[in-house]
Amino acid sequence: MRQIILDTETTGLEWRKGNRVVEIGCVELLERRPTGRTYHQYINPQREFEQGAAEVTGLSLEFLSDKPLFAAIADEFLAFIDGAELVIHNAAFDVGFLDYELSRLGEHYGRLADRVTVEDSLLLARQRYPGQRNSLDALCKRLGVDNTHRQLHGALLDAQLLCDVYLNLTAGQREIGFGGAEDAAPGTAATVVHRFDSANTGARPRVSPTVDELAAHEARLATLRKKAGGRCLWDPPAFEAV
Repeated sequence: MRQIILDTETTGLEWRKGNRVVEIGCVELLERRPTGRTYHQYINPQREFEQGAAEVTGLSLEFLSDKPLFAAIADEFLAFIDGAELVIHNAAFDVGFLDYELSRLGEHYGRLADRVTVEDSLLLARQRYPGQRNSLDALCKRLGVDNTHRQLHGALLDAQLLCDVYLNLTAGQREIGFGGAEDAAPGTAATVVHRFDSANTGARPRVSPTVDELAAHEARLATLRKKAGGRCLWDPPAFEAV
C-alpha cells in the first residue's frame, strides 16, 4: 500500500473567503514504511495573509513573491500523490483548500477524490482518545514523538511529525522488510523529490527477519501485552501472560 502523509499551510482558515495554499509538504510510505521520498513546495498565493496566519507559519507574501503559482506545480504535485491513500490531520481543511485550488485551474483537473483516498488522522485520534485534545502537538506528547523543534507550523515538518504520530496511532509498528531494498532510502533524512518513477508494483521478495528484528518484534509484543492487560492480537490462542 502506498500512502502519502500530507500537510498544507494557507493564508487563512477559510478557502471560501479566497484564501490560498502557500505550502505543501508530503512524506511517502510504502507498506507503512517511510521511503525517504518527500514532496515540498512553497507557493505564491497572490494575496495577503489573514491576521495571525503569517505568525503561525512564519511566512510572508514578500518571501513567497518569487515562488511558483499553484498552476505551475499542480501537475507535479498530482503526479506525486496519484493513486495513493492520503493521511491528513483534519483532512476536511486541507482537502477543501486543495480542491479549491484545482477548481481554479479548470474542470478537467477534477477533485482529489478522483485520484486518491483519504484517511483523517484526527478522526482516528478522536476514536482512540475521546474527550482529549488531539492536536498534532498533543498527540506528539502523548505518543512520545519529539516535536521540540516545531516552533512554527511548516508543511513538510508537520507531515514528518504526523508520519510518526500516525504509525504510532495505528499500532506503532513499521512493517519490517516488505518493500524491497530499492523502495526505501537508508536513514531518515528527508529528500525533496520533483522527478520520480512510479511505485514498483511487482511481486514482493520473500524476506526473512534477522535475529535482531525478531527480538525487536517480541519486545514490541511485550509492550502491547502490558497495555492490553496480558494479551495482544498477534498472540496464539494458547498464550497466557506470565
